[in-house]
Amino acid sequence: MELLMAIVIGILFMCATYLMLSKSMIRIIIGTGLLSHGAHLLILTMGGLKGGSVPLLSDKAASYADPLPQALILTAIVISFGVTSFLLVLAYRSYQELGTDDMEELRGTETNE
Repeated sequence: MELLMAIVIGILFMCATYLMLSKSMIRIIIGTGLLSHGAHLLILTMGGLKGGSVPLLSDKAASYADPLPQALILTAIVISFGVTSFLLVLAYRSYQELGTDDMEELRGTETNE
């Protein structure tokens, strides 16, 4: 299962890098979201994909699941949601003001043809 997760994480990072290197601001935002999802899966995989009982204080279960990676992922999801919403508002406002989402035009560089 770890091998499958490693392949999925690699594909997510690959697609995120490709999208973040494009010129469109919307593609950059989607790439940032994919990168955060890949990081969430990486944290979960590094914490271990073993099955176990809920970590309660009792002697009924033989093995317990580690709650720390799940807590870290929940925190990272909240932070990535805030960053994504900020980037979407930034893209919308810049499109309203400038009429484009092309990064080259937003920089102000002129292309000579």
